[in-house]
Amino acid sequence: MNARVRTVAPDRALRSHIIETQEAVTPVVLDAMSRAPNARLREVMASFVRHMHAFAREVRLTEEEFEFGLDVLNRIGQATNDSHNEAVLFSDAIGFSTLVCMLNNGQNGATETAAALLGPFWRMHSPATPNGGSIIRSPTPGPALFANCRITDPQGLPLAGVEVDVWQASPVGLYENQDPGQAEMNLRGKFTTDADGCVAFRSVKPAGYPVPTNGPVGELLRAQERHPFRPAHLHFLAYKPGFRTLITQVFVDDDQHLESDVVFGVTRHLIGDFRLGNGPAPDADVEGPWYLFDYAFVMEPGEAKLPIPPIR
Repeated sequence: MNARVRTVAPDRALRSHIIETQEAVTPVVLDAMSRAPNARLREVMASFVRHMHAFAREVRLTEEEFEFGLDVLNRIGQATNDSHNEAVLFSDAIGFSTLVCMLNNGQNGATETAAALLGPFWRMHSPATPNGGSIIRSPTPGPALFANCRITDPQGLPLAGVEVDVWQASPVGLYENQDPGQAEMNLRGKFTTDADGCVAFRSVKPAGYPVPTNGPVGELLRAQERHPFRPAHLHFLAYKPGFRTLITQVFVDDDQHLESDVVFGVTRHLIGDFRLGNGPAPDADVEGPWYLFDYAFVMEPGEAKLPIPPIR
């Protein structure tokens, strides 16, 4: 049998898998996988194999480079734990997370989208917080932030009963699961939109921060002479049956790294309006500068499903 055949229908007999030349490897592997009963699995894996084999041929991958790549993959897994997901961070740092997000939102990639990266720090079961309440759960220095958000359908009608997860890093650049000095679930909360589709909460103005660089992703960034910083942002996850779950981030408009986000997550639509407040703050206990943040989200009809939490 000729081992160089390119494709084989799943219901046909498998051909000989004895390899004669390097060119024969790819069709033989495709042939071996061609009987998978799941059509989507066949499609995805066939394309994956073709592109991976083409990559190795294009760059003339050496055995030493191949072994190094496998070691990096192993270390990505070893660097992942209950409070950190190195695999998500790696996907973010090469722009793959943003690409997949934009392909699946914004009219299937035709336009910019309000969706954005989930990121490696979302936790399920954030504390239920009353509308207008605070997500500050332990002393957290920084300018007070008063957020007012509204969620509508594509026709502009308010969506009541939307569960809205909010989370952010502290002004020192750490999420609470990274920082033993913060209380459990500090700067995290779950709200429910009212009849007008609105949620409001108090927090502190977020600050930019470096992604973790003590693992393989940090090595990659240093080798490419890239900085590790993310611009300041707030995370949102909006969930309501009958509507596509909206996962997004909104960025502080004056951050110095807005145009060089290490994980390529900034789109024009996601740059927010963080306005310095004038006069007395909404809460009497606020001292010093404070900020207002207003933003409107749109949720598309579709399937409501929650992502798998990257950390526990």
